Amino acid sequence: MERVDKVTLNPLQPPAFRNEDFFPSSLKTLLVFTALIITVPIGLYFATTSCVFAGALGMSSRDSDFYAAIVAVVAVHIVLARFVYVAWNEGSQKQHEGKQD
Repeated sequence: MERVDKVTLNPLQPPAFRNEDFFPSSLKTLLVFTALIITVPIGLYFATTSCVFAGALGMSSRDSDFYAAIVAVVAVHIVLARFVYVAWNEGSQKQHEGKQD
């Protein structure tokens, strides 16, 4: 009968992934776009409210808030579309690098 050696688990050693380069790059992409999806719409909302709509165009507070919210929503959609594009191309690029014909 064959003897099967038991593998000892070391809690201090991280698990070995099959493709170690893929995990950090996708995590980095996710963190970058998470930061963008939080900061870009909020920054654009306050910048366009105070500087563009209320400041330069002289709109009322209610109107400037309304149009600044539209700008923020459009910014969210642009960041989300860019994230989908980058994630899609990153996955297909990793598949092409793995194939060796």
